[in-house]
Amino acid sequence: MTEETRMELSPQWEYVADGVMGGVSTGQAVHMMVEGREAIRLTGEVSTENSGGFIQVAFDLRMDVSGWTGLEIDVMGNGERYDLRLRTDQVTRPWQSFRTSFVAPKSWRSVKVPFSTLEANKIDAQFDAAQVRRVGVLAVGRAFSADLAIAGIRLYR
Repeated sequence: MTEETRMELSPQWEYVADGVMGGVSTGQAVHMMVEGREAIRLTGEVSTENSGGFIQVAFDLRMDVSGWTGLEIDVMGNGERYDLRLRTDQVTRPWQSFRTSFVAPKSWRSVKVPFSTLEANKIDAQFDAAQVRRVGVLAVGRAFSADLAIAGIRLYR
C-alpha cells in the first residue's frame, strides 16, 4: 500500500478586500464555470489609493501540514502576478504572512508552491507547517485589473 501523494482540499472561499482597512479596491468572487471547469473566480480593480492595494479569496485551513511538501493550485487568469499567502498561529498582525507569488497563465495549469519557497513578511519567524490556519490568494500591491480562476487546491508530497 502506497502513501497518498495528494490530498484534495474543499475550501469555503471567502472574498476580502482592502475596504476592511480603508482602501478602495473593488471586486468579487463568484463560483462559476470557467473554460470547462468549476472554479472560484476573483475579478476586480486593485487600487493603491487611500492606503489600499488588495482583493483576495481566502479560506481557513487549521491543520498540521508538516508531512506535506506544499500546495498545488489549478489556476488560470490574465497573465498577471498574484500572491499566495499563508497565515500560521505565529502570525498576530493582519499585515504579516508567509508568501510567494505566481503568474496566472491564460489557460488552465497546475502551479506547485513548495512550502520551502514561502518568505516571511513583516514577521521575524520561520514558517511552521504544523501551525497553518489560513490560505489566501491575492491580487495585491499595485493598481491593476484582476481576473483569476481557481479550480482546485491540494496538498502534495
